[in-house]
Amino acid sequence: MYGPIAETIRTQRLVLEPLAVHHADEMAPVLDDPRLHRHIGGEPLSRDELHARYAHLVAGPAPFHQEYWLNWIVRRVRDGQAVGYVQATVTPAAPGFTVTPASAGSTVTPGPPRHVASVAWVIGMPYQGFGFATEAARALLHWLLGHGIGDVVATVHPDNRASETVASRIGLRRTGETRDDETVWRLPHATPP
Repeated sequence: MYGPIAETIRTQRLVLEPLAVHHADEMAPVLDDPRLHRHIGGEPLSRDELHARYAHLVAGPAPFHQEYWLNWIVRRVRDGQAVGYVQATVTPAAPGFTVTPASAGSTVTPGPPRHVASVAWVIGMPYQGFGFATEAARALLHWLLGHGIGDVVATVHPDNRASETVASRIGLRRTGETRDDETVWRLPHATPP
């Protein structure tokens, strides 16, 4: 399954740059804080481990997989400093259906193919508290919508109040669903803020 290719996204204060393997060199120190992993799990990766991870992400999933990966490094415009990343994993979604009235024969017609994007944002500890996560996640959301991906979800650890705030500010709404002990947030079928 092939979809849009990540392209540079600009906001007032940030540039979202498509991920490349060489970004591992500057991102390793940004992500090298155990507090950052409290809610996302794992532990900071070494520079070499991050290189290997980025090589895997840039290569994308095997061609037979029904998904594609979109990843960006988040930079401040004013000085080019990498401050974090955003990502979206896009997979097929169940199609909608149209049902004609009983008077017309109650025909059920499948709708067009749809996709759902599972999004995430991570901003390094020294750069938190400045609204970068909200600005970057909102830019990602608008980019996805502009590329025809209208079903957007995020999973947020129930103790991660900062990410819950970001999800809410970009227009996602908490659902009653959970995945891997995280709360699913979903974009209602309306224009985000």
